[in-house]
Amino acid sequence: MKPLVTAGLAALTCCIAAPTLAQERPNTILVLDASGSMWGQIDGVNKITIAREVVASILSDFPTDQHLGFVTYGHRERGQCTDIETIVAPAPGTADEITRIVNELNPRGMTPMSDAVIAAAQALRHTEQAATVILVSDGIETCNPDPCAAARALEAAGVDFTAHVIGFDVSGEAEALMQMQCISEETGGRFLTADNARELTDALREVTAAPASATLTFTANLGGEGIGDATVWDQPSTPPNLPLLGGEVIWEISDTGFNRVRTGTANPFTADLPFGDYIVTVHSTAQDDVSQTEISLASDSARNVHAIFPPIAPEQPAAQVFAPAQAVVGSAFRVTWEGEDLHPRDYVTIVPAEAEDGIYGDYDRLEDHTEGELRAPAEPGLYEVRLQLDAGDRVLARTPIEVVDANVTVSVPAQVVVGSAFPVTWQAEGLHPRDYVTIVPAGAEDGAHGDYDRMEGRTDGELRAPAEPGLYEVRLQLDASGRVLARAPVEVVDADVSISAPAQVVVGSAFRVTWQAEGLHPRDYVTIVPAGAEDGAHGDYDRMEGRTDGELRAPAEPGLYEVRLQLDASGRVLARAPIEVVDADVSISAPAQVVVGSAFKVSWDAEGLHPRDYVTIVPAGAEDGAHGDYDRMEGRTDGELRAPAEPGLYEVRLQLDASGRVLARAPVEVVEGNVSLNGPDRVRAGTEITVSWAGTIHPRDYIAIVPVGTPDGEQDGYRRVGDTEETATLTAPAEPGAYEIRYHLDHGNRVMARRPIEVLAADAPMDEGAGLVVPGTARPGEVVTVSWTIEPGDTDRRVALARADAPDFTWIAAHRVGDETETAFKLPDEPGQYEVRFLDLQRQSVLGRAMITLGE
Repeated sequence: MKPLVTAGLAALTCCIAAPTLAQERPNTILVLDASGSMWGQIDGVNKITIAREVVASILSDFPTDQHLGFVTYGHRERGQCTDIETIVAPAPGTADEITRIVNELNPRGMTPMSDAVIAAAQALRHTEQAATVILVSDGIETCNPDPCAAARALEAAGVDFTAHVIGFDVSGEAEALMQMQCISEETGGRFLTADNARELTDALREVTAAPASATLTFTANLGGEGIGDATVWDQPSTPPNLPLLGGEVIWEISDTGFNRVRTGTANPFTADLPFGDYIVTVHSTAQDDVSQTEISLASDSARNVHAIFPPIAPEQPAAQVFAPAQAVVGSAFRVTWEGEDLHPRDYVTIVPAEAEDGIYGDYDRLEDHTEGELRAPAEPGLYEVRLQLDAGDRVLARTPIEVVDANVTVSVPAQVVVGSAFPVTWQAEGLHPRDYVTIVPAGAEDGAHGDYDRMEGRTDGELRAPAEPGLYEVRLQLDASGRVLARAPVEVVDADVSISAPAQVVVGSAFRVTWQAEGLHPRDYVTIVPAGAEDGAHGDYDRMEGRTDGELRAPAEPGLYEVRLQLDASGRVLARAPIEVVDADVSISAPAQVVVGSAFKVSWDAEGLHPRDYVTIVPAGAEDGAHGDYDRMEGRTDGELRAPAEPGLYEVRLQLDASGRVLARAPVEVVEGNVSLNGPDRVRAGTEITVSWAGTIHPRDYIAIVPVGTPDGEQDGYRRVGDTEETATLTAPAEPGAYEIRYHLDHGNRVMARRPIEVLAADAPMDEGAGLVVPGTARPGEVVTVSWTIEPGDTDRRVALARADAPDFTWIAAHRVGDETETAFKLPDEPGQYEVRFLDLQRQSVLGRAMITLGE
């Protein structure tokens, strides 16, 4: 290595401020789309799965000291535009919690994209500092007709935030793209698209990257003969007029402890670095030379560092490049090349024929390929395809190419209705798939665009007419430059629109709306808003979808309202009709007292309300809108509720589904139930037992056997109590131990009664006073003696021999018991498990039992 060279650094190292190695980041909220469309697939993988993996990867590196929050929508209910939730408020160290939440999301609902951004911005507003919202969405806004207006309103309200928007798998969805782009542009953010997991990762990394303290450009130049034989370092205010050093140039930036900070292979090489002191090392493979220096970076430092190498006579590779003789303006065309010792970052480019060497237009890196693709310029003329070195911009090969205008025409209807979708056809052979047709006001500058449709190799498409009538122009424009290749005039006229609605409706009710609006767009809609609301505002709405009638739901509060027919694309009101929303005459009745967990009848009088409005039971004093067990009205006048599991004072309420407003209420006391259980104290493992109970509360309550200490509500099996029976046959557990028979409420899993039971081994003797003595094993056909110790009695008692699995009061042989205390049995000839039982036939009870095994 040559010695350290510091010449020319006086201006760089003078008067440097102390380094700042960290920079504050803005507070951030991530807004993730969890609408039903996130179950869509990319390359066979659900988009929500991709989003989970990408978010986990990004947040694993997220600074723990940065405030980060999380908002999502469409994750709880289908068809609800209000399904937006700020799950994590902005705070430091929330990345792991957010990753867990994202992994548990279950997409199912609508896409209230605009309102989610508003919720995120409002969650950040309390900080009174600049903040960032990052929105990831895979589809068109399905709730707020005008995302642009929502974004502008936030900016106008003084919310200091920037919204970066990432459109995930929205290629070809022109309307969704324009909505997302508008949100980002209106708030000063960035708009990125991602069509797969890698692109989503890259996009998220771009918008979450911390701002660097400064960007330095490191350049290796080739000096003249007067420079000497050592590399000179300099940081002039104006870059020197020296050629770039050829060949591979490798940079290494380290801190003063020689810990590597940045590396790169490029010339020039740019790096974002925090303020501080650094050691810079440059290696030229062409020169086979290494040089090193020290620099300090502060807010007032210059941003260019030059390493000037002594001149050499480099060997340049020979190369050739091939391209078509002619290409259409804006089109993509194929380029091939060949050559030795070319670098992957060398490139092919197209420039005007007279351009100086080193100039470039559209370009394609060689990347070890032998062919690539360039896009022709927007203006016809004589051009040149060149193969240029990335380091030094020397031209190694060139070939001429003529760029010619395409034979282009575009056709549209002479007249279309405001906001309507209308067909566009074109002839434009050879143009690029991303070139497009658009509609703009007559006289607008070339390159302006409104609604647009990419050509994508087709000859026809569809545009949406603007909201305001007037003279417009449909244009076919180049994507790369905005140059207009063809245009056709079109007049946008107002539709002949009328709308009808009832003069009066009940709060929360569904009511019919009819309209006449021929030619409008299917996504235009009718809505109900308070009288005097601004145009573009909306409440409950119904898309027109080519129909002439639809249905709206009345607001929850009575008052004067207006039914409007509005354009989806702009919110312009084309027709309106007044409507009064009135309170319903509502009453509700319920029992004064009910038992915990029981079903009880509720009746109501509520004419005109919506079928999805409901009755519910909640604790007395609960906030309006709270609900427990509920029953939809569905046009009925009575229904059934289930009482809570805990006793206390409650309230039965009739509530509006759309808002939770309480229209009627009735008090009800929930009292304790009186349930008792009966069953055996001991039982053999795996045998059937009979359990009885009294005080049944609900038919779906259940009986279960669980080990002692099992938490209430947990069990492996159960038996419903049913409507009529008060006994049940259960199977004892297979493992011996201490157990408990429980009566559970189905609603709330509360245990209302419990009884202990001991489970013995499957072959354990059981004695209820008989004192049986039986041999444990014997041979088939053998005669065995059985004895007992119970005192003689005056009832009919038997000692019986039976198969182990036979019913208790059946037998193979039996002996009537008198004053004797033993008897003999000849055992069966068949091996197996048998049981000797001491039976009291008069009381139908088993006073003792013992197993006996007959072997081969």
